[in-house]
Amino acid sequence: MNDFFGALGLLVPLGFLVLAFLSGVRIVNEYENGVVFRLGRFVGLKRAGFRWIIPFVERIVIIDLRTVARDVPPQDVITKDNVSVKVNAVVYFRVIHADKAVLQVEDYLYATSQLAQTTLRAILGQVELDQLLSERDRINREIQKVLDAHTDPWGIKVSNVEVKHIDLPVEMQRAIARQAEAERERRAKIIAAEGEHQAAEKLSLAAEVLNRNPITLQLRYLQTLVEITGGGNQTIIPIPLDLIRALGIQLKSPADITG
Repeated sequence: MNDFFGALGLLVPLGFLVLAFLSGVRIVNEYENGVVFRLGRFVGLKRAGFRWIIPFVERIVIIDLRTVARDVPPQDVITKDNVSVKVNAVVYFRVIHADKAVLQVEDYLYATSQLAQTTLRAILGQVELDQLLSERDRINREIQKVLDAHTDPWGIKVSNVEVKHIDLPVEMQRAIARQAEAERERRAKIIAAEGEHQAAEKLSLAAEVLNRNPITLQLRYLQTLVEITGGGNQTIIPIPLDLIRALGIQLKSPADITG
């Protein structure tokens, strides 16, 4: 009986030690870091693997180091040219220094999300609507640069920012459609004018070639008659070109002009 109580007296402290040891066991994954506090003071980081902390004395905060993608809720933005639009975006960031993410900011996920919203409104308010629609890559880089500078003291690296959708008012969509239609009409008129100019140049060159040899003009005249008669039953009375030239010379004589 005394042996039983003696063995029980040994098992109770041993069991307490085993429970105390197990309560201090922590498993840190490869993509995580553990920030350790001892009696409220920061004492270091725990890397990936099997880790043990002193129960009731130390506390560990696990921080995920993987890239996080966070949606920026739709923001009402007034552009530089006083156009009201609704814009949403997505922010990609990751924790570089786990200790700073815990010590320098209360909730780094919430703080980064709020900062992204205010930065998005501030940057887009400095550009015009045309720039917002056509220079999205440059605007994304500018927002990313500003966010990265502000989150660097928190140990966070903002890798990318993408403006996903721009919601325009219906009136502005109609105005843009009218502008695009007018631009297309302008280009069509310019292309037509350039075609007329090129055709006139080609006709001028053709006239010079025909003027060098009168026989070529005669051949062209006969070819034109063939093309006209090939369309159906038509009666064509050919007039010799020599007769036409003679009439032209007589009409241009001084007697005809004064008469």
